[in-house]
Amino acid sequence: MMYGGGKEVVVSIRYPLGSFEPLVEPTLEDRQKFMQQIPSIVPTLRQIIMKCPLSQLHMPYREGGWSIQQIVHHLADNDMNAYLRFKRALTEDEPLASSYREDLWAELSDYTEVPVENSLSLLETLHFRFLILLKDLHPEDFKRTMRTQVLGSFTLDIALQRFVWHNQHHIAQIRSIANLETVKLHKE
Repeated sequence: MMYGGGKEVVVSIRYPLGSFEPLVEPTLEDRQKFMQQIPSIVPTLRQIIMKCPLSQLHMPYREGGWSIQQIVHHLADNDMNAYLRFKRALTEDEPLASSYREDLWAELSDYTEVPVENSLSLLETLHFRFLILLKDLHPEDFKRTMRTQVLGSFTLDIALQRFVWHNQHHIAQIRSIANLETVKLHKE
């Protein structure tokens, strides 16, 4: 299913914010700005999703792409993993963070059968806990590291930035999908 003008539209929807580019040496103020974005993630998602007809939540935005519902469930899975990785990096010396096959997880029945509100509630609770954890950390804690097979070694400062970017990336993607459908409906 292709909307709009072709390949450029799909690329802009698939990667609406471009690629992740971390601040290597963020200041305390930079870190605070990242942390301050976390509480608005779920309300923003709810606001966008409330405007979508139910049928739109299940419609992929491109051939082989995820639906809004799958993206929201992916955010819940990803943020749970990110939270656990973060805690491991705080309590272990440069742990190897496990990865998962997000493409295959998105094909499991919970991604199609569980209402998005369940994942939004999960995200709300998880983000609440994550913020409590983050607020009690000292600047040196953010220098702790973890590693993955794909990304190599990186600090918790970068992990926090990636966490926020990943959520903002998918919010922008959902917003783009919702806007495209609105444009499509107005043209018909």
